[in-house]
Amino acid sequence: MPALAQVLARAFLDDPVARWACASDRLRARVLERFHATRMRHLLDHEEVWTDEQLRCAALWAPPERWRTSARQDAELARCLLYPRLFPRLPLVVSGVLGIERQHPRDRPPHWYLAVLGTDPDAQGQGLGSAVLQPVLERCDSDGVGAFLESSKERNIDFYARHGFRVLGELRLPRGPLMWPMWRDPQPQPIRS
Repeated sequence: MPALAQVLARAFLDDPVARWACASDRLRARVLERFHATRMRHLLDHEEVWTDEQLRCAALWAPPERWRTSARQDAELARCLLYPRLFPRLPLVVSGVLGIERQHPRDRPPHWYLAVLGTDPDAQGQGLGSAVLQPVLERCDSDGVGAFLESSKERNIDFYARHGFRVLGELRLPRGPLMWPMWRDPQPQPIRS
């Protein structure tokens, strides 16, 4: 888990939402590592953390009807931001996170939630992100269940579109960047003879 948290921290170091939450480059790496380790611990219970053999990429999924974080989990995630330099931004960040949560489709229709997908910058462009997405997307298709995510980088929209996701709209964080909620309907299964 520590190795994957470091990979995800590197993957999100230049992320617009991460920059909005923590402007300091030096501090952002520590905040992101703590955040991703905490979020991974929350999602490990679902056994839907997918990675490659060299731990260069990870997809963290929440299964249908289990995507909401508890109050305890929210407090644990907020503690990741408890640095004196970040105190003034904490209300703004919490407001933004709550706004993201309000945009999440409710449990009907049931759907898988891609909470995090990140690839070490040195390993990007090698198909690792697609590979770690595939097991759950195949399950979505075979079970006839949708999938949902929020893209925090506009350049990633085309990547997700290649996997069947479509943009539902735009969400602007308070005094911050845009995010793009995306939905994927289950894909028809080929008829086997």
